[in-house]
Amino acid sequence: MSDTEKKVRVSGEQQRPAEAALPTTSPIAEKAEPPKPSLHPAAYVVTWIGFSGGVILFNKWLLDTLGFHFPISLTAWHMIFATIMTQILARTTTLLDGRKTVKMTGRVYMRAILPIGFFFSLSLICGNQAYLYLSVAFIQMLKATMPVAVLIASWSLGVAPVNLKQLGNVSFIVVGVVIASIGEIEFNLTGFLYQAGGITFEATRLVMVQRLLSSAEFKMDPLVSLYYFAPVCAVMNSLVALALEVPKMTMKNIFDVGLVMLVANAMVAFLLNVSVVFLIGKTSSLVLTLCGILKDILLVMCSMLIWGTQVSLTQFFGYSIALGGLLYYKLGADQLKQHVSQAGRSWAEFGANRPVARKLVIGGLVFTTILILLGGLGPTVAPGQTQSLKDYLSSAGLPGR
Repeated sequence: MSDTEKKVRVSGEQQRPAEAALPTTSPIAEKAEPPKPSLHPAAYVVTWIGFSGGVILFNKWLLDTLGFHFPISLTAWHMIFATIMTQILARTTTLLDGRKTVKMTGRVYMRAILPIGFFFSLSLICGNQAYLYLSVAFIQMLKATMPVAVLIASWSLGVAPVNLKQLGNVSFIVVGVVIASIGEIEFNLTGFLYQAGGITFEATRLVMVQRLLSSAEFKMDPLVSLYYFAPVCAVMNSLVALALEVPKMTMKNIFDVGLVMLVANAMVAFLLNVSVVFLIGKTSSLVLTLCGILKDILLVMCSMLIWGTQVSLTQFFGYSIALGGLLYYKLGADQLKQHVSQAGRSWAEFGANRPVARKLVIGGLVFTTILILLGGLGPTVAPGQTQSLKDYLSSAGLPGR
């Protein structure tokens, strides 16, 4: 073989393409795992509003409509049930794993948990007592003063310095609630004092919790807090109930309501605390503020529709001022303007993209507003027709007042 032929052959061997390497891993194994489905934040919002409003309406129905006039015993039962459920969840789920990071000692329990539990117990007792005397609508209007009470409690306990500008910001809330109270048709001083006491005790508890949680060692979500506070409240409320209510209670009172109804009531109250944990984790502080205001408005509406609560125009006016002041205090002027303008743009965009849906929403809001106004003003404008309607609903088995 000549040198020329050898060169050609070697060159041909070098240019021969190499065989494709076989894959070392399976294509199926390299596929990324599909993302786990997660609920939309709106689902957590609706769930929280449902449980939060449901507890209030459920308690009112048991204590007033069904005649179970033992609010302290009811709160004691709620705390006993919550104690049992948190102990079960701590041993079977990961929802209460946050308690492992809390450096809880006997000294901390005696100096922090017990006092906070004491005020928590008092707020529950006074808050539930108010349902025997006041309507749900008026109670929600009074609860709008909670930021004012928290602010004053924080100054009194030395957690925050006195700030007159903040006091001016919350003054609109006070003015609105005062106007709403003047316009309350069925005002009851005993119920008002119970609710005022409940707000005061709850504000004190919140400030004490804020002071406790200021250290990173005691960061607790609402469910972990319930794990520690529920046993304290259960014992305190049970002792008060044993002294004041249990001697007057008979088994007939319990069976008239029904054991299933009492268990369901306690379960709704407990699930409220579970829903708060998920709501905080999935939404922002703005959403929490707006959800709270929306819940209060819906509760006022439900009170008017279910129990025929009379709400005067003066109350509507005063409560509107209180809600406006609450928004201003929570968000601030600049942030409030920003969110209002953003909401306006979103509403305009929604109308441009879905004009029919926008008209339906507007029509639904107008219809609901007219229905609520007629329901609230009906007993005053047309007492005979309103009483006939209430008698008809009562005969049909619906709750009436």
